[in-house]
Amino acid sequence: MMQKTALLFAGQGAQFAGMGRDWAAQFPSARAFYDQSREILGFDLARLCFEGPEAELTRTENAQPAIFLTSWVAFQLLKELKPDLSFQATAGLSLGELTALTAAGVLSFEDGLTMARQRGRYMQEACELTRGAMAAVLGLETAVLREVCAAADVEMANLNCPGQTVISGEAQKISAACELAKAKGAKRAVMLPVAGAYHSRLMAGAQPKVRAMLDAVALRSPSMPVISNVTALPHGGPEEIRQALTAQVISPVRFEESIRYLLAQGFTRFIELGPGTALSGFVKRVDKTVIILNVADIPSLEATVKTLSADS
Repeated sequence: MMQKTALLFAGQGAQFAGMGRDWAAQFPSARAFYDQSREILGFDLARLCFEGPEAELTRTENAQPAIFLTSWVAFQLLKELKPDLSFQATAGLSLGELTALTAAGVLSFEDGLTMARQRGRYMQEACELTRGAMAAVLGLETAVLREVCAAADVEMANLNCPGQTVISGEAQKISAACELAKAKGAKRAVMLPVAGAYHSRLMAGAQPKVRAMLDAVALRSPSMPVISNVTALPHGGPEEIRQALTAQVISPVRFEESIRYLLAQGFTRFIELGPGTALSGFVKRVDKTVIILNVADIPSLEATVKTLSADS
């Protein structure tokens, strides 16, 4: 029986200065995408990816297109080195959902990159208008954490994997929620170095702008299941995709549930594409028995191609 493979695409926070530089130096096709990004966006995103500075790269309106671009290049290089690459679903973490939709033919590369830049800008603007923060809570049961969030008036933003959830809300309330979580038995509750309260009601100001952006772009039906962060189920047609991506701005990212859905559908291999390996770690926490590969740099690209070739 054929092994079912899902592609996973990185979300914000995975960026680092230097990402993609080796790919662009070694592969003309990678260099071409980085060069093309300058024409599409009107500024030198490649320089930011390759050189930083870190503070500028980390700004939301820069980090989101930079991660989208680097993840897309990872996907294209894998297809270049493994032309018979076979995969049956895609998913991504927050921003990565845009890349997952693009990989499934819903968006063109140009539209996907432009939308990543615009989405980042709208979210940055919402951050600047609110005093938001996020924190990672480790080792606390979901039901207990829900009680903590209700008591502190904050929200669960990223349900990543068993034992790791990110909470989001007003900065003072997040600080209080961290102390409450620790009192309830959390192993750790640490503030994250982010610009604001993503995936919470504090992002509501970005929602109408994201919806207008989506309305202005032609979307196609996905060529395969693309798992929605909002529902942890496959997206429907273009209008449903617009609704889901608009809702996603203030809704929790149900990543663990998305992986569990794919496992229930018989998926046994996951390939993470883009900077970092955070998603691979989340998948391992959900199910240690599945095959997890990643394409984050040249060594991991070569290792993944070798493994896929041995299996085919």
